[in-house]
Amino acid sequence: MMHVIFPNSMKSLYALALIFMFGFGQAAHAEKITIAAAADLKFAMDEIVRTFRQIHGSDEVEVIYGSSGKFNMQIRHGAPYDLFFSADIAYPRELVKAGHAVGEVRPYALGRIVLWSASLDASKMTLESLASPHIGRIAIANPKHAPYGKRAEEALKAVNLWERIQSKLVMGDNVSQAAQFVQTGNAQVGIIALSLAINPELARQGGYYLIPDVLHRPLEQGFVITRRAASNPLARRFADFMDTPAARAVMIKNGFR
Repeated sequence: MMHVIFPNSMKSLYALALIFMFGFGQAAHAEKITIAAAADLKFAMDEIVRTFRQIHGSDEVEVIYGSSGKFNMQIRHGAPYDLFFSADIAYPRELVKAGHAVGEVRPYALGRIVLWSASLDASKMTLESLASPHIGRIAIANPKHAPYGKRAEEALKAVNLWERIQSKLVMGDNVSQAAQFVQTGNAQVGIIALSLAINPELARQGGYYLIPDVLHRPLEQGFVITRRAASNPLARRFADFMDTPAARAVMIKNGFR
């Protein structure tokens, strides 16, 4: 049997090569997805992703939060998102119909809107309270592209307040920004997502009033895998994870039905 003796320098190079090959193999095995998620999912999705990573530790999941309407347009123009979680199920349905997403749209929750304030006791308010001269600024998400803002508009119109409080409205780019306007004092009260209002970060600052859902269309929410991720196994694993008891429990805890 012939034995090959490596000089010390050759041994070092050989060891480095093995480390490189092993490291490259590990990195190549890890996968990554980017999720576009409606702003109302901020707290729930952060927790779901943490739970998912405990099971799939080598995989990377990045979540970007924003307005569902804007994400819809960005995906149509080739934005690099692998999954799209929309606060209005109509947007992912449109993407499937237009060929920008694959598979069926999966419903994941029903959202609710609330009055919330960091400086007033919103639990003792109703929508009619917004007409009071003591309330100067009211924050909502922009109805043009944010489903929560659209439902806020519908509810205000249902009680004949939309025209009366126009001068008081402060528009956030999404429902999370509307909540930030209230947190920072740029608005005294806001119409935001229940999922945001009950999170400890906001709940300790103020109470909320649950707006009757008969005043607006249902906030049926759904997600879809985009065309970009049609062959991405990690995207499918995450999509399937949303149907597990662990993910459902997080959604319920955060105020979704």
